[in-house]
Amino acid sequence: MINKVQIFYAGYCIHPECMVIKHGQFRKAKFPALFALLEHDKYGSILFDTGYTKRFFSETERFPFNIYSKLTPVVLEDGISAKEILESEGIHASSINYVIISHFHADHIGGLKDFKSAQFVFNSDSYDAVKDKRGISALRSGFLRGLLPENFEERAMPLTDTMKMDISEAAAPFETGYDLFGDKSIILVKLPGHAIGQIGALVTDRDHHEYFFVADAAWRSDAYRQFRPPNPIAYMIIDQRKEYIETLGKLNKLYLRRPELQIIPSHCMEAFGEKIWIT
Repeated sequence: MINKVQIFYAGYCIHPECMVIKHGQFRKAKFPALFALLEHDKYGSILFDTGYTKRFFSETERFPFNIYSKLTPVVLEDGISAKEILESEGIHASSINYVIISHFHADHIGGLKDFKSAQFVFNSDSYDAVKDKRGISALRSGFLRGLLPENFEERAMPLTDTMKMDISEAAAPFETGYDLFGDKSIILVKLPGHAIGQIGALVTDRDHHEYFFVADAAWRSDAYRQFRPPNPIAYMIIDQRKEYIETLGKLNKLYLRRPELQIIPSHCMEAFGEKIWIT
């Protein structure tokens, strides 16, 4: 079982709120790059995503990837990578056994190289969609190849049909999940739309607290609570518009059915109780 769940963020990007949520303000807001630490009593330390590292800046120095850093200005203070944050908590990078990758955008895979002992859990559709892309094509997919470890595929642990289970009772209208360890402690759920093959994670801890890490299926909590899609301009960076709306609608229905479930988008500052607006 999961003994402990901790939520952190490694850097943030800055956008006008109105870009990510319909009828939002024009004020610039912080959007954190969340990662979560899940402590399993049998399988050890597991991460859900990794946030940014300073590698993002080196990978976006040259054209065409410098466009990425200009479109999404990133703030990353010293000591704020996932590795450094975990070490400040007394957790060495070598003790991370698994990293769940929600999708392959740079703000989710930025720290993968720091976790040299980890296996990488992901939906193969997500990796297949980006692995052969280069140049402008990779830029349009938010994919920076240099963020992947050289032996990434050797350490890959993609979802398999043997993991499938019915989750309709706990998470309807979502019907199918992937039981990572066979003990229902971490159930991975396909959340298509924002990125091809994106996944989230339903997590239950030993005290029966339930979390649903939904990556970028919603950028803000009010988006799924009130079913507020993003500004139409935002669809330029969304792979599948129809699927995005469908997934957001399912999250809204799940929230209305089970408001006690903690649904956590990867870029919502609400999870941290910190100042949102840039002044």
